[in-house]
Amino acid sequence: MRKFLVPGVGAALVAGVLLAPGNAAVAADSPDISVTNTKAHLDQLQSIATSNGGNRYTGRPGYKASADYVKAKLDAAGYTTTLQSFSTSAGTSYNVIAEWPHGDADHVVMAGSHLDSVSAGPGINDNGSGSAGVLETALAYAASGQTPKNRLRFGFWGSEELGLLGSKYYVNNLPAADRDKIELYLNFDMIASPNPGYFVYDDNPSGDAARDDLVTYFTGKNVQTEFIDVQGRSDHAAFRSLGIPTAGTFSGAEEIKTSAQATKWGGTAGQAFDACYHRSCDTISNLDLTSLDRQIDAIGHMIWLYAQKDYTGGPPPAGGNLLQNPGFESGTANWTGTTGPITDNTGRPAHSGSWKAWLQGNGRATTENIAQSVAIPATATAASLSLWIRIDTAETTSATVYDTVKVQVVDGSTATTLATYSNLDKSASYVQKTLDVTQYKGKTVTVKFVGQEDSSAQTSFVIDDVALTAG
Repeated sequence: MRKFLVPGVGAALVAGVLLAPGNAAVAADSPDISVTNTKAHLDQLQSIATSNGGNRYTGRPGYKASADYVKAKLDAAGYTTTLQSFSTSAGTSYNVIAEWPHGDADHVVMAGSHLDSVSAGPGINDNGSGSAGVLETALAYAASGQTPKNRLRFGFWGSEELGLLGSKYYVNNLPAADRDKIELYLNFDMIASPNPGYFVYDDNPSGDAARDDLVTYFTGKNVQTEFIDVQGRSDHAAFRSLGIPTAGTFSGAEEIKTSAQATKWGGTAGQAFDACYHRSCDTISNLDLTSLDRQIDAIGHMIWLYAQKDYTGGPPPAGGNLLQNPGFESGTANWTGTTGPITDNTGRPAHSGSWKAWLQGNGRATTENIAQSVAIPATATAASLSLWIRIDTAETTSATVYDTVKVQVVDGSTATTLATYSNLDKSASYVQKTLDVTQYKGKTVTVKFVGQEDSSAQTSFVIDDVALTAG
């Protein structure tokens, strides 16, 4: 991080938590990114600095060793990686670019952090913390078995401390057509400050949706946030200058924590968020692991969420989701069934985008369904059906099933129920469900969701971002 940042304005205080005006997103069920593994990466960066003059500064051996460490981890996980070199006044520097070789390459979701330290010290919070968090999230995604709708790319920037040189070099050397494919850039710079705050970037209106998703995620974890105007002082600025939506988080630098912030977040008022900012004491001891743990889970949440965001509303890319219009962003296109459930009604939030399938919620005896025919290749060795579902209910019992939604596969005249969810499965946020459909390979079947409600209290089954994938 090059300079301290000043909290901005423009958010409303709701139930003690700062929320963006108009915010209505609901956090998805999210991965638990390992803080133990992330701390292990930071231990390695400390060891690299200790073995190379006490820092990981641009042009010095500690920086190249840091880049080599990150690249080796990503290579081993199956990423397509590039070590991009460029010249600076301090010597040669490097960006590490890693791309997960799956998902639609015309729609790229990117996250990044700067990897270099200042010359005064090892830079473990600034910005080993962000780099370790982004690295561990990338590794966790590779190990998760998820099939992304969009292409995921991760950047580890050199020479941020010299003026954002690495990220500027990267975007300036991208062909215009490739720049246009980047739908979102997320930046994480200093996320484990020892006297931490929880700040969310608020300096790019085109990134408001991602900003709001970050706030909503933290709100769901009972962590209060504040918006901050980052004013172009970290690597997201290079992307923002091209009109690319950006967002990110920050735990504070040399700015002094106020009494109100200490009441909200704990820690010590009247002291810096990070008293070792840009100093030799920014070592492995200069970390708050609770902040690190919360922040890396937020990174994971955003990657899992935006990996599946429907940026097209049209047919899926070859080799990806076999369903058409899986996020309902084209309305009822490609889906059949009851009129009404596929909607952009704001009474219930979508998992991503604006549209979803809202089955039931009528408070009277009704049955509703939506369905789509799909061919599963005979060459598939495995096939799965996944969906995100959010269930809210006015039923008060914790023991009796009154309202249900069934997930079915119809093969010819035979309808097989793969799973049934009911008012007993209520959830405050979206939860992803994955079901095995390998037995239907080589067949054209119908995926069907059937909701049924009794005559009294309502239950709403909201389904979004459905995927049928075969490999």
